[in-house]
Amino acid sequence: MRDKIKQGRRWVIKVGSSLVTNNGLDLDTNAIESCAGQLVAMQKAGIQPVLVSSGAVAAGVARLGLKTRPKQLHLQQAAAAVGQMGLVQAYESCFMRHGVHAAQILLSHEDLSDRTGYLNARSTLTTLLDMGVVPVVNENDTVARAELCFGDNDTLAALVANLINADVMVVLTDQDGLYDADPRIHPGAKFIPQASASDSSLTAMAGKGASLGRGGMLTKLSAARLAARSGTNTVIANGREEQVLIRLLQGEELGTLLEADREPVTARKQWLAGQLSLKGKLTLDAGAVQVLQKSGRSLLAVGIRSVQGQFSRGDVVACIDESGQEIARGLVNYDVHEIEKLKGLSSDKIEQLLGYVGEEEVIHRDNMVISDISTD
Repeated sequence: MRDKIKQGRRWVIKVGSSLVTNNGLDLDTNAIESCAGQLVAMQKAGIQPVLVSSGAVAAGVARLGLKTRPKQLHLQQAAAAVGQMGLVQAYESCFMRHGVHAAQILLSHEDLSDRTGYLNARSTLTTLLDMGVVPVVNENDTVARAELCFGDNDTLAALVANLINADVMVVLTDQDGLYDADPRIHPGAKFIPQASASDSSLTAMAGKGASLGRGGMLTKLSAARLAARSGTNTVIANGREEQVLIRLLQGEELGTLLEADREPVTARKQWLAGQLSLKGKLTLDAGAVQVLQKSGRSLLAVGIRSVQGQFSRGDVVACIDESGQEIARGLVNYDVHEIEKLKGLSSDKIEQLLGYVGEEEVIHRDNMVISDISTD
C-alpha cells in the first residue's frame, strides 16, 4: 500500500511551527535535533531530503520579548527577520553534529512564478542535493508581500516539490492525518488512511480549522493537490510520532497518503507544458533531433544550427528540425545573444566565450517537453 513512498528517492518534508517551537514561543531544540537526525538517517539510506521549516516568527517573538504573536504585518516581518537567525543556527548546529552540511534557502512565491527565478532555484537545490547537502527552505517572510498567508508553508512545500520533481512530500502536523470530520468536535470521526489527491469529496471533510495551526487541514489538502501536478505523492502525518520519517520510509502506514493520479515524469511534463509561452526558436541539426527524440537527453549548444526570436534566460523556446517541424520546447539557460555565440560549439567552450559557465545544457531535459509527450 505504501510502496510508492518506500521507492521514492527525493523527498520534501514540511515541518510546522507547532512541531519546532514550545507552544508557539521560542524553538524546541530537542524537536529540531530529532528532525535533523532523521533526515541524516534518510540521507544514509539513499534519500535526497529537502526540509521546509516554519518557526522563524515564533522564534523571533521569543527573542524580542513579545507576549503574543503580532498581528501587524510589519511586526510579523520583524519577528521573522530576528527569528530566522535562531532557526538556521539551530538546524546548522544539529546537522553539523552529524557531520552533514545544511544550506539556507529563502524563497517567495514570486521567485517560483518567475521563470528565471524558477531555473535559478531549481539549479541551486538540485546541486545542493547532489553534493549531499540538506537544504532548509523557508519563505522569505521579511520581504514577501503576502507572507504568512499561505498555510504556514504548506503551499511553499508543494511548490518546492514541483520545482525539484519530488517523489514524496511529507507534511508533518500536530494531527494524525485526515478524518472525514473534525475529530476534536466529532469523537466518532473516521480516519482516512489513503485517498486520491484529486478526490473532490475530501474538501468537505477537511473543512475550515480541522487542524491546529494557521493553515489547517484544508490548506494541507490543497498543497497535496498542487504537489500532485508534478506526480508527487503526499503523506499528512503526526510529527510528534517517534521517528515518524524513518517509519514512513520503512513503509509503515502512518498518516494519510494522498496519491498523485499520474506518474511523476508524465505529470511533470504536462505541468511544465501548461506553463509554456513561446518566445523563440532553435533550429537543430539531425544529430540533436535524434538525441532529443530517442534518447531523452538535454539539448547542448553543439546541436544548434540557428536561433530566432528575442528571449532571455528562463523563457520558453521551440526546438525545430531543419524542415521547421517542432521537436520539443523548454526553458533556456541562456539568452538569445549568448546562444548565438555558443551554437554549434561544444560545452567546454562556454566559459571561454561568455566568461562564465551557467549550465552545460542550453535546455535541461527536466525543463523540456518533447512534442509526442506533451500531448498524451
